[in-house]
Amino acid sequence: MWAGSALPHASLRSGLLRSNISPPTTTLLTLFVVSLLVGCAQTKGWLDKVTPGGGSSSEGTIILGAPTADEYLITLQQLATGDPATQIEIFADAESRATLTPDPSTTLRFALVLGTPGHTEYDPEKAQSILRELLTQTALMTSAEIALGEIYLGLVEQSIVVGSEARRLRQSTSRQAQTEEQATTLRIANVEAENRRLRRALEEAEAKLDAISNIERDIRQQEQ
Repeated sequence: MWAGSALPHASLRSGLLRSNISPPTTTLLTLFVVSLLVGCAQTKGWLDKVTPGGGSSSEGTIILGAPTADEYLITLQQLATGDPATQIEIFADAESRATLTPDPSTTLRFALVLGTPGHTEYDPEKAQSILRELLTQTALMTSAEIALGEIYLGLVEQSIVVGSEARRLRQSTSRQAQTEEQATTLRIANVEAENRRLRRALEEAEAKLDAISNIERDIRQQEQ
């Protein structure tokens, strides 16, 4: 598992801002991930004792060979703050383990990686789907794993809501801009049509004036 130290706020935020998500979504995710990752030791201590129902107990579910909360959090810390090469390596490792040796721990780790912003494979919808299914089968999960899965499920669900709202606002703005552009195009077309009509009217008036001038000139010549 990936090694690392406690995560400073600035480093975490810089990692999150490398993602392609919108600023409101980034802000929300920052708040959630900071609460999970800043001070891994303290967070680990709480997660290792928390029970599935949300209370605390010194007797949590024990699964032999299951990763500790600290291992999960260090992986997420490295993912959120690592360079692109490190992020690709972490994602590939999590994906391959979940595919080749699927069990609750490898599946949870993959879902957490998918649900952590700041890398190109960030996919909250897929993370949500995996976590929902995983949390219906918790017999082979530790209490800390269940708590971490529930926390992250809430995180990705809220990020999906925020992302959907951001997309709706962008689409609304785009439609408004498109409507304004169409209205402007129509006004320009109307102005150009009116200019053409005026030019034709002017040409017809000039032709009539020329005709009148010719008639008057012929009359004067006849009178001479």
